[in-house]
Amino acid sequence: MHDETEEVAVPNARILIVEDHPTMREAMRLVLEGEGFSIGEAGDGQRALEMVRADPPDLVFLDMHMPGSSGAEVLAEVRADPATAGVRVIIVTADGEEGRERAMAMGADEYFTKPFSPITLLDTVERVLNAPPHESEA
Repeated sequence: MHDETEEVAVPNARILIVEDHPTMREAMRLVLEGEGFSIGEAGDGQRALEMVRADPPDLVFLDMHMPGSSGAEVLAEVRADPATAGVRVIIVTADGEEGRERAMAMGADEYFTKPFSPITLLDTVERVLNAPPHESEA
């Protein structure tokens, strides 16, 4: 057996992109699909919660600023539900680094700023998917 740590983690992982700007969603989807990930998309927080509850993905990219339910509200509901608490969540924001501490304290697995490079996006996905689950169900 040989170690294949150089490859992207879990190439068939299911990722939900929650972003109200269609062009940003598409940019993220194209990069991630190109690496073999299965992608779902939601344009608002309410739809995101419906999708996560119906069939929890491996990872959620969650925009903090959306109409309706904010990213913070979605994250709180995901973490509060035992059926979805272990879903990995990466907060995506244009706010810059000043919101990192708050997002991580709310239960995010990672904090990702826009605009982004495809390499940074993929590195972040790999790091989060390879990390231990947010909440251990052991």
